Amino acid sequence: MDEPGFDHHTHIPGTTIFDGKMAMKGYNLNKMCYSFNKAVNRDAFKDDPEAYMEKYGLNDAQKEAIRSSNVLAMIAEGGNIYYLAKLAGIFKLSVQDVGGLQTGRTTEEFKEYLLSQA
Repeated sequence: MDEPGFDHHTHIPGTTIFDGKMAMKGYNLNKMCYSFNKAVNRDAFKDDPEAYMEKYGLNDAQKEAIRSSNVLAMIAEGGNIYYLAKLAGIFKLSVQDVGGLQTGRTTEEFKEYLLSQA
């Protein structure tokens, strides 16, 4: 049972809530990213990203987000950050790089922010 006054879909400005609807929207994208647990699949993606995205049935918006290395757009298209981390690694993006993107900071600003919170 939910706590009184708790809203599962509270709007948090600048945040994409990953719920069941988003999970369905991003299913193919997340399935593709999960495949990157195997080096052979990471190599196949690097060799021909378009064919690899097509193999997993990504929609045009998901493909464009990947082509432009736009992690925020990938999240908006249903990407789960835990799966997207595999793809971010292929793009040579660290967790701090992605954190900076998500918060509108540079990587260095994000690192400084994290240190200031310790």
